[in-house]
Amino acid sequence: MKTKAVIALLGLAAFTLPAAAQNAFYAGGSIGQATARDFCNGLSGPGVSCDDQDTAWKIYGGYQFHPNVAVELGYADLGEAKASGGGAQFSDKATAFDLTGVGSWSFASQLSVFGRFGFYRSDVKSDASRAGFGSASDSKTNIDITYGLGARFDITRNLGVRAEWQRYAGVKDAADEKSDVDMLSIGVLYVFR
Repeated sequence: MKTKAVIALLGLAAFTLPAAAQNAFYAGGSIGQATARDFCNGLSGPGVSCDDQDTAWKIYGGYQFHPNVAVELGYADLGEAKASGGGAQFSDKATAFDLTGVGSWSFASQLSVFGRFGFYRSDVKSDASRAGFGSASDSKTNIDITYGLGARFDITRNLGVRAEWQRYAGVKDAADEKSDVDMLSIGVLYVFR
């Protein structure tokens, strides 16, 4: 048993040591659009309007410990979804922290594609108001999975541009209604070498 563990550790070291020179911290930010895919479900009829899209942004930092593998921590403002009708208005405003593993594959000297998988913690503030009845606010926090795909183009050794789609699965509002939130974004990152 000990021999197998030693062989596994030596194999892991052989795999990661040549990449030691590639180890680097990076940070970046992006802006785009978020869509709460299920927010408008069941909200239809005369005089009812629903907007499940809003501007979104994200900041993140990560550590690339292998040319193809990194771990990343991010914070995203996922915007606000709004609905109104019959004298009532509803809105959900979401933010999320996420921790993901990022795997990348470089197929040209400056161009690579990547995928991510991990977990997020969201905070959703729900507001409701009705003419003549006042308003109410509540919030909900939940933890679930997030994943995505993207591409990166390195302008210089330290500066890159990144385009990405990321899904936050099952974001809950104050009424425990779930909605997958998709974020399409473009941004820049800086690698500290």
